[in-house]
Amino acid sequence: MRSYLIPAIAATVVLAGGGLIYVGLDSSSDSAGEAVVASPSPTGPSPEELAAAERAKRVKQLDAALKKVPTGGAEFSVAVLDAKTGETYAYRGATKYDTASIVKADILACMLLKAQDADREPTAKEMNLAKPMIQVSDNNATTSLFQRIGGKAAVTKCNKRLGLTATTVDVHWGLTRTTAADQVKLLTAFDSAEGPLDEESQKTAFDLMTGVDEEQDWGVPSIAAERETATVKNGWDTRDADGGKWVVNTIGRVTSDDVDVSVAVLSHDNKSQEAGIKLVEKVAKATRQYLKY
Repeated sequence: MRSYLIPAIAATVVLAGGGLIYVGLDSSSDSAGEAVVASPSPTGPSPEELAAAERAKRVKQLDAALKKVPTGGAEFSVAVLDAKTGETYAYRGATKYDTASIVKADILACMLLKAQDADREPTAKEMNLAKPMIQVSDNNATTSLFQRIGGKAAVTKCNKRLGLTATTVDVHWGLTRTTAADQVKLLTAFDSAEGPLDEESQKTAFDLMTGVDEEQDWGVPSIAAERETATVKNGWDTRDADGGKWVVNTIGRVTSDDVDVSVAVLSHDNKSQEAGIKLVEKVAKATRQYLKY
């Protein structure tokens, strides 16, 4: 008869405190003494997946909130770009609207780019037109600068370099048509190191667009918190063709050490300029509330 030795790791019965204690197999080995590899426990969603899910939730909530904004019969669109995260948002962002005076920021970019191409700074004459064009929205200065840099043909060509693929320039500059998504691209050109405008041109635009007249300091600046800086160019106009209703637009950036966000809100068919301002500010504030930038 053969005798067998029971491995030490098998089963042991000991007496302790008047009772029996059973010590089973080592969990790391099988009956043949080979190691057993435990199945990995589920790790759950990655931080990136959790962030994406949270972002999708916020976008859905913002979409729902914007659908409920009381407009009084007006229509609007909005686009947002967070330069720090690369995240974008758009609500009716590809719908075309008249620019009214926000096209003046486009004309400014093209003037600066024209000077760059000539390897020079903007002339005193150009700056004497650009400053009132941006800071008090002077129409005569705009017409002069628009013509000086080459009018419709030149701005159309410039816009290709700026990436504005959905903007149609009109000889009557205020009737230029654009989208909120295109306007965010324009704002990016005033900031991005990868765009056609160099640092000096970007600084010139920043200085002008942070110094608008107090009466025109509405729209995007309304969402800036304390210690944040807002650039802005607003546009407003009434249209006989629309029964005297108003186009009201606002574009700009909000920046600080922690924030760098471009926002464009376009609207038309407003009953008054005041109603339009109220609408575009409500929309801009909603994007900040839900997107948490």
